[in-house]
Amino acid sequence: METENYTVRLVTIGDYDDLLKLWNSTEQSRRALNPVDDSRDGIERYLRRNPNTCFAAVQDGGIIGVILTGHDGRRGIIHHMCVHPEFRRMGIAAHLVSLAEEALKKEGIQKVFGLVFVDNEEGNRFWEKQGYSLRTNLN
Repeated sequence: METENYTVRLVTIGDYDDLLKLWNSTEQSRRALNPVDDSRDGIERYLRRNPNTCFAAVQDGGIIGVILTGHDGRRGIIHHMCVHPEFRRMGIAAHLVSLAEEALKKEGIQKVFGLVFVDNEEGNRFWEKQGYSLRTNLN
């Protein structure tokens, strides 16, 4: 998929170093990382289980945005949605979310959730604009 300024493609394990670099470009993403699930082996397992639902926005050969999305057969979950700070407010995140939601629908998934730090005001505003709502009735 191509847009005016970037292309979008499925994420592969070959992208791991670039993903780690992207996630470390922002405090919110950096603090969400953990050494097991976000290790090369952890991401490789995730991508094997979810080969058609994870997308990277690429410009000039570098990853400028990513969304890791998977499901358990019932519900989808969005992990590590991140756009590099220099490329924000260009519609990249909304584009990635739309692609991930469509990919999940193709796999029969209708409900999707994500986890966002409560103090990530910018992130929470973004998700509300995408039609997601805060669930205060869950622990």
